[in-house]
Amino acid sequence: MKRMTLSAALAAVVLIAACGDDNQAAGDTSAATAGAASTTQVIDAATTSTVPAANHIVSLSPTATEMLFAIGAGDQVLAVDDQSNYPPEALEKPHDLSGLEPNVEAIAALKPDLVVIADDFTGLTEQLEAAGLKVWSGPAATSFDNVYEQIEQLGAVTGHVADAAALVSKMQTDIAAEVKAAPQPAQPLTYYHELDNTYYSVTENTFIGQVYSMFGLRSIADFQEVDSDYPQLSAEAIISADPDFMFLADGGFGESPETVAARPGWGSLKAVTNGDVVVVDADISSRWGPRIVDYIAAVSDAMNKAAVAG
Repeated sequence: MKRMTLSAALAAVVLIAACGDDNQAAGDTSAATAGAASTTQVIDAATTSTVPAANHIVSLSPTATEMLFAIGAGDQVLAVDDQSNYPPEALEKPHDLSGLEPNVEAIAALKPDLVVIADDFTGLTEQLEAAGLKVWSGPAATSFDNVYEQIEQLGAVTGHVADAAALVSKMQTDIAAEVKAAPQPAQPLTYYHELDNTYYSVTENTFIGQVYSMFGLRSIADFQEVDSDYPQLSAEAIISADPDFMFLADGGFGESPETVAARPGWGSLKAVTNGDVVVVDADISSRWGPRIVDYIAAVSDAMNKAAVAG
């Protein structure tokens, strides 16, 4: 897979892998389908209780796909986008739709009663509505409450209210257990979360930053003057910060503790010499679905390993 620049990664991989960037012109919709738009609606928290359960779903969001299968609605999914690679059962569905450049005609041909997308920056919702389709939109989470709300909303629109509630409860219990199992540092420790090898990172304001904050970890990006919550740091700034931990979300692109140690000036950093450079699953770290529990477990394990080594 070709490495993306951060601007593409943030829009397409890091946080909103299938938000529905649509380069297809909206102007070729017929008057008849445009008239049908008045009978459709975007389904959100205010409307989930007023719509019948969707039994024929197309998901253009990898995160939502994971949520749907986790609440037991997998059998109701007709097709998923080409980035929805988990759970394995999702790949048993047609999965050649593009979430980055959606083909509205191809989606409509499947006759779904619900299309699930993430953030809509390009008017995809309007085009789907014009084709007479209902849309559920789940933007990138900014908090754990957002995650739980989206799971519960999908439970409501699919008829799996109890399953969604049970999943949320289990996630909350498992997360609390993982955080409790980790040593809490007397003073905040620092980390560098690497999105790619051009040193893009995250601040504590991001959702993944909140995960680290639960363990008393602070992003070195928060000690820099940055103009984004996904800033590009310099190698010099990272070396100067000398973080206690490094979490590599670009392991799938060949980065590893060994490649980090080989970077000029990085070999003597604390995280490198202490063995606290951790390769993390890029999909899990960039999605806000049920597997965020696995990510939290990985951070907890890293904290415990460091405590034992110390």
